[in-house]
Amino acid sequence: QENEIKLLTAEIERLKNFGCLGVSPSLEGLRDENAKLKYRLNFLQKSLQEERSKTTKSMININSCLQEIFGAAIQAAYPDLENPPLVVTPSQQPKFGDYQCNSAMGITQILLKTKEEKVSPREIAEKISKNIPANDCIEKVEIAGPGFINVHLRKDFVSKQLSSLLMNGVQPPAVGKRKKVVVDFSSPNIAKEMHVGHLRSTIIGESMCRLFEFAGYDVLRLNHLGDWGTQFGMLIAHLQDKFPDYLTVSPPIGDLQAFYKESKRRFDTEEEFKKRAYQCVVLLQSKNPDFIKAWELICDVSRKEFQKIYNCLDITLIERGESFYHEMMKDIVKEFEDKGFVQVDDGRKIVFVPGFPVPLTIMKSDGGYTYDTSDLAALKHRLCEEKADILIYVVDSGQSVHLQTVFAAGQMIGWYDPKVIRVAHAAFGVVLGEDKKKFKTRSGDTVRLIDLLEEGLKRAMDKLKDKERDKVVLTAEELKAAQTSVAFGCIKYADLSHNRLNDYVFSFDKMLDDRGNTAAYLLYAFTRIRAIARLANIDEQMLQKAAREEVLILDHEKEWKLGKCILRFPEILQKILEDLLLHTLCDYLYELATTFTEFYDNCYCVEKDRQSGQIVKVNMWRLLLCEATATVMAKGFDILGIKPVQRM
Repeated sequence: QENEIKLLTAEIERLKNFGCLGVSPSLEGLRDENAKLKYRLNFLQKSLQEERSKTTKSMININSCLQEIFGAAIQAAYPDLENPPLVVTPSQQPKFGDYQCNSAMGITQILLKTKEEKVSPREIAEKISKNIPANDCIEKVEIAGPGFINVHLRKDFVSKQLSSLLMNGVQPPAVGKRKKVVVDFSSPNIAKEMHVGHLRSTIIGESMCRLFEFAGYDVLRLNHLGDWGTQFGMLIAHLQDKFPDYLTVSPPIGDLQAFYKESKRRFDTEEEFKKRAYQCVVLLQSKNPDFIKAWELICDVSRKEFQKIYNCLDITLIERGESFYHEMMKDIVKEFEDKGFVQVDDGRKIVFVPGFPVPLTIMKSDGGYTYDTSDLAALKHRLCEEKADILIYVVDSGQSVHLQTVFAAGQMIGWYDPKVIRVAHAAFGVVLGEDKKKFKTRSGDTVRLIDLLEEGLKRAMDKLKDKERDKVVLTAEELKAAQTSVAFGCIKYADLSHNRLNDYVFSFDKMLDDRGNTAAYLLYAFTRIRAIARLANIDEQMLQKAAREEVLILDHEKEWKLGKCILRFPEILQKILEDLLLHTLCDYLYELATTFTEFYDNCYCVEKDRQSGQIVKVNMWRLLLCEATATVMAKGFDILGIKPVQRM
């Protein structure tokens, strides 16, 4: 935009020289052109100002800045190269600087292949270094080894970014145009209890929504409930037998799981009941009011049970189950038929999608619809009615082939172009027990999610009492807050800290351990950091005043290391927005906490008299580093759905 403004300004000057602002009729065309240019210039300047006002408070993604700088340097050094490799990463060791540009080796290979030029990577690195444009962030560059460019950041640049963070709070990285994101997650089945298998989708989906919301996207959180289908026939038939007056008296269905098992047993063993169940399905699908009422009663009982779990885990969802799409399914079948994609196989209507061996069944031989039909209807509605720019399905890996087939069918029929709209399956592995087999109870049943959460609360309290936090340190209210923070925080973090693509072992002992990469360790570290200023009698107003006035000195190597680590937060978030792998954020928070510990062990924040214990000196710039660390950790916790406490 800045370049276009410069060009437009120059063009207006040129037209002025032609006298286009005069009144001669022969210059009418020039006047129109000038008006258009002025309008465009006005528009661009206004939009650039708006963009700048939004981004001045945004945290700078240092990696992206360096990529822009080195991208420009490579372009200047090798203008004929198309899409040269651009590799900028944080350095692993301080002796190699703060970041490294490792593009020279890749460019060597390209020059050899395309131009048959043999140039050493070191020579290329030197040429890139000479073409680095003027910038605010690089102190110096050094060429090491075969052609690595080691980048040293300017201390005043890092100090300034930390001050901005302290004054403006943790602001999202600039991500451009505000997009609509639809996330499909959790999605339990009505009349069945949520079990440990629903845990991952619920936790991962919630965290993804929080991240996209923080980054400024318009997020729609959808719960695709299994609330329609043939199983409702047997449930309604059983309801009629067990509670014949259900239309006037609300049936006391206490245990819906037991109710479901009873109706399933009857469906499998009683022929007469089975026939009635099929009739109930027909009457439900024809919208008979009595059967709709029965269906709603069963759904309501389930909803209340689901909500208990969502309340515990602080999950927010909009319910939009399979029933929502039922009326659309007829049109889906017709659309595929009209476009010639439907084949009839033994009475079924099927759709073959190129590249996928198993077809989608969009209508059964009895005229009923399938999961394939409802998933296609949901996909179309989200793309064409909700106008999603990004659509994410947080569903287990076992559904991968099915979902990829549905997505490919959507492309085939022309609902979306994958180059414009991103449709992604955020797959995840299964939860294993400590025996490395699927997580089950001792009797071999699936673990109920509500039981798991209650066990977590019990174990968290036991842990706090083992540490004698209940005796002296915490009030009853603080103890309760610490219990829920630790219990649910540990369950969430244990899941999110593993790569979602892998299976993970569920172990309360490991997740409640306050050593290593666990929520227990991070929550405790956070409360300690927050306590430093409090114990020095420094309140929030004093910290804010210091943030405006103090320069953050980063002379000690541990101060410098911590400052850089804090500022990597935006690049971590940007990476997750691209690959949807939340364990990267957990790894970062653990690295931040351990880097802080190194800093705190080596740099006095508050100096006390050894005899009296009285505070003799407060190193305010170091307290500001503590505050910046805690601020970033708090936002990281918020994205992960973890609630820290002030005292633990």
